[in-house]
Amino acid sequence: MALPLHPDRSFGAFLFDMDGTVLNSIAVGERVWTAWALQHNVDVESLLAIVHGRKAAETITRLGLSGIDPVEEARLLTLAEIADVAGVVPIAGAIDFLSALPRDRWAIVTSAPRDLAAVRLKAAGIPWPPLLIAGEDVQNGKPAPDCFLLAAKTLGQPTEECLVFEDAPAGIEAAEAAGAAVAVISATHKTLLPTPHPSVASYEEIVAALTPAGSLRISAKQG
Repeated sequence: MALPLHPDRSFGAFLFDMDGTVLNSIAVGERVWTAWALQHNVDVESLLAIVHGRKAAETITRLGLSGIDPVEEARLLTLAEIADVAGVVPIAGAIDFLSALPRDRWAIVTSAPRDLAAVRLKAAGIPWPPLLIAGEDVQNGKPAPDCFLLAAKTLGQPTEECLVFEDAPAGIEAAEAAGAAVAVISATHKTLLPTPHPSVASYEEIVAALTPAGSLRISAKQG
């Protein structure tokens, strides 16, 4: 464990990003986005460096390509990703960690469209969340804070009392802007992510428990 995960704090709710945080979909994402980049003469390496954690339409808009409808291209990309779940697997320990949480105290908050999220969660065996905030549920995607603000409000928790689990810079920035605490899951990182926030490689290192006051705390798993 790189740093303790907020050992002196308790929380009202946990908010989890999906891709790279509770499941690993890097293989399919890179396959689909690489094919799209080659089709549109976009540098693959540069594109893959910016797609993670953001809405597809917003990523395509940022490229400034002429003659391209970002919304339509995002729709086609989503269909391709829905059709390809090969290699989508849970982050180590995620299934047990999520299954042990009180059902009214956590949510998955993703930039992915709802249909894609449903397919990937099922493929990875992740328990269906009590609340799923998907890309189409907010006007402004990550790094805007809208998705985390909506999740906290829906769960009836102040955002400042929520802990966001993230893996991508855009999501971390969104959580910071929302005023939430952040824990970084580094399972899919090839290199150390520069961040002031505490991190763990996977959920196999941590355990969550309810305090006598009814709040959530995290501690290192013993043994």
